[in-house]
Amino acid sequence: QVQLVESGGGLVQAGGSLRLSCVASEIIFRFFAMGWYRQAPGKQRELVAAVTSGGSTKYAVFVKGRFTISRDASKNTVYLQMNSLKPEDTAVYYCNRDPLPTGNTYWGQGTQVTVSS
Repeated sequence: QVQLVESGGGLVQAGGSLRLSCVASEIIFRFFAMGWYRQAPGKQRELVAAVTSGGSTKYAVFVKGRFTISRDASKNTVYLQMNSLKPEDTAVYYCNRDPLPTGNTYWGQGTQVTVSS
């Protein structure tokens, strides 16, 4: 059974930090790279960062140098450390496989991040 449970969002002032966590099903976590995605109101969901099982990472250009993704295999958990937050980072953040599976994709409830100016 697929499980994706995100947490750690909140309201923060510009320049602040948040750390997001996502607990995933072992069947997903063990065999796939994991990514953090976000969706702002009126916009499409986009990939923010991803990490492979071997620890290789990639970042969207708009977060590079500010966000850090990591994973803990012992906890089936992927993290997103977000520093120097900007109002434009405001969105609902989700975790999932990277790349996404074809066809219908299951998403968790996400976690809301709101950055005030």
